[in-house]
Amino acid sequence: MMKIALIGATGFVGQEILKEAISRGDSVTALVRNPAKVEKLDGVTAIQADALDTAALSEKLKGHDIVVSAYNPGWTDPNIQAVHIKASKSITEATKSAGIKRLIVIGGAGSLYAEDGTQFVDGEHFPAEYKEGALGARQALNDLRTETELDWSFVSPPFHLAPGPRTGQYRLGKENPVFDAEGKSAISASDLAVAIVDEVHSPKHKQQRFTAAY
Repeated sequence: MMKIALIGATGFVGQEILKEAISRGDSVTALVRNPAKVEKLDGVTAIQADALDTAALSEKLKGHDIVVSAYNPGWTDPNIQAVHIKASKSITEATKSAGIKRLIVIGGAGSLYAEDGTQFVDGEHFPAEYKEGALGARQALNDLRTETELDWSFVSPPFHLAPGPRTGQYRLGKENPVFDAEGKSAISASDLAVAIVDEVHSPKHKQQRFTAAY
């Protein structure tokens, strides 16, 4: 059993990670803005937390085996890029201050690399409504790449992430998207959660980014 501190447990991916971890017998502390929104499951403790309050967050993280961050400021936040960067740094510092060695961060797909070596977020066809958030997530990854104290991993979902059944199937990649035979890069949020919790239990990407898709 793992004692997991899950930041952002009510988000699209976070709630699937919560259910997947509990299904495996893990104990999860859900650190969220509004604990009332956390699904009431055996093995889950919901507490209010502010990702920007490093000192208070550190106290709430103490005693866990690993921190999993599915933090997102919210796509409607006009300062999403700056807030994402600041909160990501805060989460990293709070994890270290709490004496925890492992951190898994769920970011975006925009910083994945195309075949020509460019990152998708820099392309002219990247959706404008997601660009600021994607730039924030990219900087969070760049900041993690300089981090040597933690056994961190950064997860980039594929381009198409949607509700769907849990099959337990996925294929892994690192810096480039994983495409299927039809040229699609997709996975259900449930199966992305499987890949993430697999990494919690059997780490294979220490101080690396990885991605997962069908």
